[in-house]
Amino acid sequence: MTGPGSGGTPRVKNAPKKKKVEVKSDSCTDMGVEQCAAARTGCMTGAGGRDAYRPPTITWVRVDGGTWQYAGLSCGPPTSVEVPGASGPVDVEIEAPPVPTLGQIQRAFRSLPFSKPSVTIQPKGQRTAKNLKTFYAAQWPDDDDLQPGEISKPVKLLSWNVEFKVAAKDYRYDYGDGSKSGWTTSTGGTYPDGDITHTYSESGDVEVKVDARLTGQYRVNGGEWQDIATVADLQDEPSFTLEVRGTKTTLVDN
Repeated sequence: MTGPGSGGTPRVKNAPKKKKVEVKSDSCTDMGVEQCAAARTGCMTGAGGRDAYRPPTITWVRVDGGTWQYAGLSCGPPTSVEVPGASGPVDVEIEAPPVPTLGQIQRAFRSLPFSKPSVTIQPKGQRTAKNLKTFYAAQWPDDDDLQPGEISKPVKLLSWNVEFKVAAKDYRYDYGDGSKSGWTTSTGGTYPDGDITHTYSESGDVEVKVDARLTGQYRVNGGEWQDIATVADLQDEPSFTLEVRGTKTTLVDN
């Protein structure tokens, strides 16, 4: 945190007379701040569970338009703060910011910039033979978009920061000759242990690809990870042309 946020609309009570007291709060979400990380653990423990958990809130105070001063951390919006010049704590009421619904969180997940897998085959060289068992595997690209096992940058929903942990739900291999594997959790493999295989009965060129569906978890303001309970069905995954060569029969004199 570098300065005061706007986690809610404050109402200041019993402030010192003839003093203009301003209070601003925001959720403590900077994972690089050790104090915030410890506060999240403390708030979860104090709440006794996820349902009652309120994320740690960092608060600033300033008097008569002066410099904003750090006023502490609390679990949820503070009910009072220490104000310079006051004889005791000043009561505050801070309206909690609206919380994103699960539906909004799910839509944000499906809108993330996901990578798209391609399919590799064996034999190599984008060629196989008719009546030969061909092996397939899903391969994720080395790019900046999200793929299984990665965590997104925080996404701002209303006034909350939401992070997403991506996982693969399943894959479907399209062999290009009108047949598909059906949805499977397997990423395939190579000979002899790969479990995604297909044998072509006709020679020619076919367009091969793998479809993928992603799911995962989310957390709000650094809280506990929760299941996202939705699926991002990727579209327009790349395909490549596989050449299926025919077999030849050679007569040999005895």
